[in-house]
Amino acid sequence: MLKKLLVLLLISTAFVNAQTSVEKELDILETKEQVESYLKTKKSKKNKLITFNEEKHKTILAKELFKLGVGGKKVNDGEFEKTYYKVINKTKKEYHRLSYIFIDGKTYKLEEINDLREKIITKYHNGAPFDFLAKQYSMDANAKKGGDLGWFLKAETHPAFEHSVFSENHELNDIFTADVPSENWYYVILKTHEPKEILEIDVLKIVESK
Repeated sequence: MLKKLLVLLLISTAFVNAQTSVEKELDILETKEQVESYLKTKKSKKNKLITFNEEKHKTILAKELFKLGVGGKKVNDGEFEKTYYKVINKTKKEYHRLSYIFIDGKTYKLEEINDLREKIITKYHNGAPFDFLAKQYSMDANAKKGGDLGWFLKAETHPAFEHSVFSENHELNDIFTADVPSENWYYVILKTHEPKEILEIDVLKIVESK
């Protein structure tokens, strides 16, 4: 009986020490660079650095993580795994949102594109909803969403697209054209939202099997 108790005690102690080791490792990590180096020592793809966006991520887990400060930790204790989360960085970034109609310059000549865009803009001013026009005329998959691009950072777009769209200060609900001739991309753009500061957090996720 005493032998069994000693074995159980050793197993329990080893388990606790293993978990404590992970927590101690997390305590040391403070920067994204440290985290990236740390992740190279972990074989499982479950271990990763995740960016949560307050506008895009609405899960219960995301909401709980957003309440934590930098360095804050959360642990989910499952039946077979224990998952650790640590907030590494917390920042606000300026996001933009618009809807567009894409016209492929490889399909139409520039004169035809400009005539078509003038037709689309006239229909919009005459009361046609932009999402309806996007589904009717846009030549890429985003037409199914009514042309809504969702929230995005300027840096995520093609430099020529960024310059064409943001070189002028367009008002909310302005409709205008944008060109990226080098790629044969031509657009009708509707500014649907004002720029918005959106909170983002970088969270380290570590999964340990029990």
